[in-house]
Amino acid sequence: MAREEKPYRVYRGGRAKGKVPSVAPRAGRVQRAGASGGTGGRDGARVDYRGPSGAPAKPVRWGRRIAIGAAVLLVLLVVWGVTSWLSFSSGVSDANKRLDQNAKLALTNQGGLLLSHSTTILLLGTDNARVAGREGDKHSDSIMLIRTDPSHHRLYYLSIPRVLVVPIPGATAQKINAAFQIGGSALAIRTIHDFTGIPVNHVIVVNFADFTDLIDALGGIDINVPRPIRSNRFDCPYATQARCEKWQGWRFPKGQQHLSGERALIYSRIRENQLDPAENDITRGARQQAVIEAVLAKVTSPGTLVSMPFDGSKLAKPLTTDLSAGQLVQFGWVKFRASAGSSVHCRLGGDLGGGGTGSPSEDNPATIAMFLGKSAPQPPIDAFGPGCVTGHTLQ
Repeated sequence: MAREEKPYRVYRGGRAKGKVPSVAPRAGRVQRAGASGGTGGRDGARVDYRGPSGAPAKPVRWGRRIAIGAAVLLVLLVVWGVTSWLSFSSGVSDANKRLDQNAKLALTNQGGLLLSHSTTILLLGTDNARVAGREGDKHSDSIMLIRTDPSHHRLYYLSIPRVLVVPIPGATAQKINAAFQIGGSALAIRTIHDFTGIPVNHVIVVNFADFTDLIDALGGIDINVPRPIRSNRFDCPYATQARCEKWQGWRFPKGQQHLSGERALIYSRIRENQLDPAENDITRGARQQAVIEAVLAKVTSPGTLVSMPFDGSKLAKPLTTDLSAGQLVQFGWVKFRASAGSSVHCRLGGDLGGGGTGSPSEDNPATIAMFLGKSAPQPPIDAFGPGCVTGHTLQ
């Protein structure tokens, strides 16, 4: 076996003069075959390669990188949360200031959190849209009670036809939507409480003038239209009378549709369907329920939460309410957890169609008991009657 060359030469007569042979850099460590059990290189030697420098590579510190990434993500989440809360709470604070103090006094105090206690919210839609001749109207065009049942993850909706003739405190008996025009939300709360016997814990007044802005801020809503619709010629979109006379009305085909704010508002206002003369103010209430539920679903969606720092104040712009920002967040969580298939949709009925007097149905108390969860939901027996269904809106 050849010996390893040394950087010097040895002679018996002494060291020889001349340049000492140099040794080329070694790429690896040569180990004799006998030193270990295996052979690898030429002449039975094994070479262990250590790289160009011969030094071992430093290990990657993944734990440190993960910790830094998690810290950055946590900071971003905190900034997002604070910004979202400030934006949303600012808009809600303005909505609280818009509510009359008398309305707050008319509400029934609720003990406990919305997350764990059932609550009833009165939802009023005011008809003061940006349309010529109706800017100053203050009728409650839409009247609906929403009851939460967080223990069963369920929501109850009760639509009240605006043309029902009921006693109004301090005034004569007339259409129920006149209560808001006479005495604002305070009188509307008392009238609905006296008529239904249901304590009202909170109130939300939606201004239709800004309703389209709310839906557009949410990116639109999805509605399942149960049957084709061609409305009468209200709120003509054209500038000239001649063009409006040729226009046949608003059209909505059957099926799932994505509606902008303007289209959703038109859909919720339709009372007469030229393709189905049987439709009336009752079926309009069903459309309003569908729009409201779609808006609530969109408000509580993850996409809306992501955009909250930018659109938080816009969400509260159309609202006048006593609910605080924290209570609205709780209500949103209850709505998010509620199963759409278990939601109960109810309506009151009366003598409404074909020149009816607007007198309430004698079966309304039974429907109110269903709304309160005291009896099982029963569907209405006719197109104008009261009743409840589970899982989808009344049509």
